[in-house]
Amino acid sequence: MLAMNIGTIGLLSTLTIVGIAYIASWWKLERARADTLAANPDEPAAGQSRSMHFADLIVGFVTNFFDTLGIGSFAPTTAYFKLRGRMPDEQIPGTLNAGQALPTMTQALIFISIVSVDLWTMVSMIGAAVLGAWFGVGWVSKLSRRSIQLGMGVALLCAAALFLASNLHWMPGGGEALKLTGPLLVVAIVINAFLGALMMLGVGLYAPCLILVSLLGMSPLAAFPIMSGSCGLLMPVGGVRFVRSGRYNLGAALGLALGGIPGVLVAAYIVKSLPIAWLRWLVLVVVLYAAIAMLRSARQTGAAPAAPSGAASSGQ
Repeated sequence: MLAMNIGTIGLLSTLTIVGIAYIASWWKLERARADTLAANPDEPAAGQSRSMHFADLIVGFVTNFFDTLGIGSFAPTTAYFKLRGRMPDEQIPGTLNAGQALPTMTQALIFISIVSVDLWTMVSMIGAAVLGAWFGVGWVSKLSRRSIQLGMGVALLCAAALFLASNLHWMPGGGEALKLTGPLLVVAIVINAFLGALMMLGVGLYAPCLILVSLLGMSPLAAFPIMSGSCGLLMPVGGVRFVRSGRYNLGAALGLALGGIPGVLVAAYIVKSLPIAWLRWLVLVVVLYAAIAMLRSARQTGAAPAAPSGAASSGQ
């Protein structure tokens, strides 16, 4: 028990340090970018909006409120961005990872503190997700707009299928285990690494991770510290690289972060639980909308004539 407590404190301390480092890195990179733009006022800012909208704060609050109660935030946020035309599609993965990182880290600090899970199982799965994200973000940041649209569209359709199976109770209910060993742990590590890579494409980890631990016989409650811990450490890793590349929307990301943290705290400490069966069906509709919108955009991008050499890409 003492080793478990020390290990948990170590993990919580790591999350806190990473969070502080992430905030400092984000501020430093954007300060340098602002100085560059100020010195070169005629240079375009790569299509990136630096202004935060009030709606971004509301979306951050609402999506992270329900995210804390077990409904992923990526798909609803993606649907909002598509519906409003908030940014070019290729900026969506970076905006999601950069903006939702701090609210998700807040969730991780809460769930790891209050839910008991085998430390080695949790740490190894979290580490695998971070490693997957590290390799995944380098790949995603170089993809074309159409590749990102196709990848997100297909992945969102898969997420919709998972939501449907969950809503119809076709998925396993899980067991009572709080740890994994041997081959089962290896399977969990490998799959969570893959899920971490998919996070960099803007595909949420929560639903597939919950299904994964349930299939392996773990208690569904054990998924909360594992999935929030995974996202809480991998999103800053990916987020910094997206910020450095400039392939994200600064204003929208700030809105998600500033609105999301209060949403997490209200859900975790005030509301705690809601009868959200109806909301799961609404989320399914939202995910389907986002998937179809992405695939339609990919089709339009593919049908559009190639831009002249040296011309800049713009628009949705």
